[in-house]
Amino acid sequence: MNRILAEGAAHTQSPLAVAWVEVILALVVFGLLYLAVAKWVVPNFEKTFADRTAAIEGGLKAAETKQAEADAKLAELEKQLGDARHEAARIREDAREQGAAIIAEMREQAQTESARILEHAHTQIEAERQQAVTSLRAEVGALATSLAGRIVGESLDDDARQGRVVERFLADLETQGSANGRPNGAL
Repeated sequence: MNRILAEGAAHTQSPLAVAWVEVILALVVFGLLYLAVAKWVVPNFEKTFADRTAAIEGGLKAAETKQAEADAKLAELEKQLGDARHEAARIREDAREQGAAIIAEMREQAQTESARILEHAHTQIEAERQQAVTSLRAEVGALATSLAGRIVGESLDDDARQGRVVERFLADLETQGSANGRPNGAL
């Protein structure tokens, strides 16, 4: 048994000793693996990265273009909105002016119609007054003639004589009325 132990002790090397065969074999395998990765894997990665970079840059340019279009459209809409507000303000002002003109015209028409109605009423009142005065003169004349005929004792049926008597009586009444403060022609 001692012998087995002695043989095992002879074959054991230091843990820091380098096995050159394993190092060379590892370098060869690493070199082959490096060449395979460099030849087939890296170009595919490079192509994928280039495609993604182009897609991202294209997307950014498209986004910038869309943003510029949106900004232009926004500016155009704001201009149209401003124009529409200006037009609405102008239309409101025109409507206000037209309303004021219509009100003024209607007021003028109402005043004209009122003046016409008043003038017509005054004319009608004056005509009725003249008609009443004429009617009263005729009645007063008939009463005065009848009364004068009774006082005088003779008939005043003659129209000319009756007219003179009525005119004289009315003239006396008018002078008495003006002396009492009544206007001429008022009975």
